Amino acid sequence: MSSTGYSTRSSVPAIGQRAWRDRAGDVSASEPFSIFALKSLLYPIIPVITLMLCLAFWGKSLYGPYILVAVLSFLGVADLLDVVPLRITPASVMALRSLLDILLRWGVLMVFLWLLLGLSYLSHHFSKPVLMTWAISTPFALWIGELVAQQMLLRRSKSKARLRKAVIVGANDLALQLEQNIGGRPTLQISVGGYFEDRAVARVPDECVGRVLGSLHEVAEYVTQHNVDIVYITLPMVPQPRILDLLNSLRDSTASIYFVPDLKVFDLVQPRFDLVDGIPVIAVCESPYYGVRGLLKRMSDVFISGTALLLLTPVLVAVAIGVKVSSAGPVIYRQRRYGLDGKEIIVYKFRSLSVVEDGATSYTQVGRNDPRVTPFGAFIRKTSLDELPQLFNVLRGDMSIVGPRPHAVAVNEQYRRQIPGYMVRHKVKPGITGWAQVNGYRGGDDLDSMTMRIRYDIEYLRHWSLGLDLIIMLKTASIIWNDRHAY
Repeated sequence: MSSTGYSTRSSVPAIGQRAWRDRAGDVSASEPFSIFALKSLLYPIIPVITLMLCLAFWGKSLYGPYILVAVLSFLGVADLLDVVPLRITPASVMALRSLLDILLRWGVLMVFLWLLLGLSYLSHHFSKPVLMTWAISTPFALWIGELVAQQMLLRRSKSKARLRKAVIVGANDLALQLEQNIGGRPTLQISVGGYFEDRAVARVPDECVGRVLGSLHEVAEYVTQHNVDIVYITLPMVPQPRILDLLNSLRDSTASIYFVPDLKVFDLVQPRFDLVDGIPVIAVCESPYYGVRGLLKRMSDVFISGTALLLLTPVLVAVAIGVKVSSAGPVIYRQRRYGLDGKEIIVYKFRSLSVVEDGATSYTQVGRNDPRVTPFGAFIRKTSLDELPQLFNVLRGDMSIVGPRPHAVAVNEQYRRQIPGYMVRHKVKPGITGWAQVNGYRGGDDLDSMTMRIRYDIEYLRHWSLGLDLIIMLKTASIIWNDRHAY
C-alpha cells in the first residue's frame, strides 16, 4: 500500500495497457520542431482539405460561409483530437480503437457545428450534399492521415544522423524507466550514453552496472568532451551540496538540463503538471474531467440520457404501472447517496422492495432471495430496469452514464473508514454503470467485494477516456440480461 493510501494497481489489471492514455501525452517539447508541428497540425488541417475537396467535387467555391466552417473545424479538431499519437506497433485492434475514438470526437464536433449553424440561421447558405459528404468522409481521412503520419514519424526517427546524445545523472530505478521510455519513443531521437552515480556498485541496479560513466563531479567534463545535448537528473531536487555543485559545473555547457521527479512514492490518480500563476504544481489526485474533456463528457451524457429517455418512454410508463399495481408504496424510490466531491445527491430508482430506506443512517444490501424484494421488483432488478429513472439524474447533472456506482450514505460512512482511498472515487460523478460492474463487482456487501469494487473504480479514474466509456456501455448491454450478480 502506498503512502497515499489508495494503491490498487497490484490486483486490478491495467485498462488497455495505456491504450486509453490522453493524446496530449504524445507531444513532447523535447521533440524536433518539425515533428512537433506535424503531430500538432495534421489533424486540424485535414478537415479543411477535405472540405475544399468536397466543394470541388460538387462544383462549389470556397467563399464566406464555408470559410467560417473551415475555421471552426480547424479550431474544434485542434481541441478535440489534440495530436497524432505515436504507436510503435499499430496493431489492427489499436487501429480500430483509434477509428472509433476519431468517429466519436468528430461526431461531437458535428453536433455542435450543426446546432451553431441552425441557431445562427446560416444553414440555408450551405449546400447539404457538400456538408454531408464532408461530415462522412472527414473522420476516415483523419484516420488514414493518422496511420500515414505514424509511419512517416517512425521512418524519420530511424535516422541516426539526427540522434541527440543524453546522459542520466543517478543510476536508479527511475533512471532505468526513463531510458526505457526514451527508447520507446523513437521520435524523440535521443540516445542515452550511460549514467553517473556516486554510490558503490553494490547499490546500483544490475542493469546499470557496466554503464556507469563516472561520479557526479565528472559529469560536466564528460558533457563538454562528448558534446552531450541533454542531461537528465534523476536525483532528489533538493539543495544538497553535491546537487548544487553539479548544476554550477554544468553552467559552462550548452546542454539542456532536466530534473526528473520521482513520483513512484505516490499512487497517482490522473497525474499532470500545471501552473498556478507561474508556479509549477503536480497533480497527485485529480478528476480526469477537466477542460475540453469535461465538456465532452457532459455533452455525451446529455445526448445519451436525453435520447434514451425519448426512446424508452413507453418502457418507463410500463414499468411505473407495473410497480404501482404489483405492491403498495411509491413508484419512485429516492435514496441519499454521495455524488461528485462527496456531496449528497438524491438518486432515483423504480421501487423494487416492499420497504423503503433512504440510506442516510442505515442500509441493508439486497441479497439473493431477499424477502424484501417484490415479485415484480425481482424482474426489474434482474433486467436493471429499476435503474432507468437515473437517466433523469444524468440529465440534470447529478450523475453520469458511466462512472463509479453511487453508494448509500450509510455504506459510504462505513467503508470509508475500512478501505484506504475509498473517497477518491468521488472525484467524478457517479454513474449508472461502471468499470467495476462490467467486471463482475455489481453486488456484495462484504469487505472483500467492496474493496475490489473500489479498486476497479479508481482504475477507471486513472484511465478514463470517452472510448473507455463506450466500451463499458457496450459491455453493460452485453451482460444486462444474464448478470449473475443481479438480484
